[in-house]
Amino acid sequence: MLLKVVLGILVVLAIFVAFIASRDGHFKYEVSEHINAPIEKVFPYISDLKKGSEWSPFEKVDPNMKKDYQGIPDQVGAKLVFAGNSDAGAGSVEITKIVPNEMVELRLIMTAPMAADNIVTYQVMKDGEGTKFTWSMSGEGGFAGKLVTFFVDCEKMITDQFKQGIANLKTIVEVTN
Repeated sequence: MLLKVVLGILVVLAIFVAFIASRDGHFKYEVSEHINAPIEKVFPYISDLKKGSEWSPFEKVDPNMKKDYQGIPDQVGAKLVFAGNSDAGAGSVEITKIVPNEMVELRLIMTAPMAADNIVTYQVMKDGEGTKFTWSMSGEGGFAGKLVTFFVDCEKMITDQFKQGIANLKTIVEVTN
């Protein structure tokens, strides 16, 4: 009898693992908002990693996060290496592409709490008298990512963080506009 129970559990576990493995691991999360400020006012806050720290929602997760800025600000190759508490994690963000007053592409490598290698994109475009700001992140979750997204609504969690960051950015650039 015990052998049948153990075999039954193993079969169910194998089916679950096969189901998780068959899921699509690619993801893309994106949020767009209108900012009541011109692109020229917004762009420096998305192209300079130090200025990005002024509005990033992740700064509030760990105000004591260790940060090391490398390279020339506002240039491809500029990099932020960070190490925070278990909620903030550790890793690096590097600018991989800049199109002035249009787009900044970043490579986000997380080393903790879970390894990840994602592309983050900030895009801005004229929107009436202001700016349409779009923040996206995409990547491949691998097996661990597929497993986590089965139990956690990562899209809601990440897009809520993006919305908070955009609200923080709006507070900075709209007040001084």
